[in-house]
Amino acid sequence: MNQNTFRQFRTLLVLGRVSNLPTVWSNCLAGWWLGGGGNFGKLPLLFLGASALYTGGMFLNDAFDADFDRQRRAERPGPSGAISLAAVWRWGWAWLALGLLCLTILGKTTGALAVVLAICIVIYDAAHKAVTASLWLMGVWRFWIYVIAGAIGAGNTNGWPIWCGVALALYVGGLGCVAQRKSIRKPIPCWPLALLAAPILLAALMDAGESRLPGVWLSLVLALWVVYCTRTIFQPAEVNVARIVSGLLAGIVFVDWLAVAPGCPHWLSCIFLILFGATLGLQRFVPAT
Repeated sequence: MNQNTFRQFRTLLVLGRVSNLPTVWSNCLAGWWLGGGGNFGKLPLLFLGASALYTGGMFLNDAFDADFDRQRRAERPGPSGAISLAAVWRWGWAWLALGLLCLTILGKTTGALAVVLAICIVIYDAAHKAVTASLWLMGVWRFWIYVIAGAIGAGNTNGWPIWCGVALALYVGGLGCVAQRKSIRKPIPCWPLALLAAPILLAALMDAGESRLPGVWLSLVLALWVVYCTRTIFQPAEVNVARIVSGLLAGIVFVDWLAVAPGCPHWLSCIFLILFGATLGLQRFVPAT
């Protein structure tokens, strides 16, 4: 691979924020397991479909933000001249189409839910810079991944993927509020940090019996990671918002692990640990935001 080809390939990786894909896969695993597991043959299409929708959303994010990035983030691939805006649009729509195709093949229910997810993605990408409330759609993305993944489980969609999806959506919503401060350069408020505790609160309310102890331990792991990532927020010096957001994005894997804590087998726990490590490793080469 020559240097020019490598640069073009890396440009696509940066546009797709591929360092976050392991968190999408952990969402799929958690939702699938909460939906009853089984149906292993459907997992490849689930992973591919969810990954394609996420990647398409990231490309369209840059396409819609072209004017903003030209003024404030000139290092992004589009403004820097690494790729044309027309190509970014084409890649974005193509990825969305691939994701919809893959999830529709899995069944009418997953196909219909995928359309809802795609609509949320496009609305968010189009409005997130102008409408503050649109930030919550970032969490809604992840919620629908849980529901879609739960729908292919052997037990079909039940209350667990939905409730755990809501907790994840709140966590990501809080993360999004922190991330917004990177663009508008305002002080980070305290209240979004409370949303990061939503998965821990749900685990405390829902876990009982033998599942309580693993839930407590994983809640502690998630809490310590959130504290570690946000420890600099209240320092008087300038805050590195990108680093905080990158860490909290990796923490999504812990949120997913906590969601499946009741009865989670060792092999699944190992996968979550691998995905967490993969997220951190990829973030060293491809920016998470």
